[in-house]
Amino acid sequence: MANERTFLAWIRTALGLVAAAVGLEAFAPHVVPEAVRTPLVVTLLLVAAGLAGYAFRRWLAVEGALRTRRELRGSPATVALSAVIVAAGIVLALAIALT
Repeated sequence: MANERTFLAWIRTALGLVAAAVGLEAFAPHVVPEAVRTPLVVTLLLVAAGLAGYAFRRWLAVEGALRTRRELRGSPATVALSAVIVAAGIVLALAIALT
């Protein structure tokens, strides 16, 4: 069951990124300049799509490892996802502060 919960957590994170992108595009056109907003929204949507695909691949790999009693490896996606979220937050904060 832990494998399914982990999969769902990754999917919730991807949905959260989609919601953030939609929110930025819909509610921040007068707060964040378009030159910053559009690339940030596109990046968030691409990361969300990649994360959803990664979640499924990771779920399959862990499921296979559990069934065959192979060793489970850590996930490098956690570091990459954290870096993207930190970078997006910094870019957004700077864009808001400089307008």
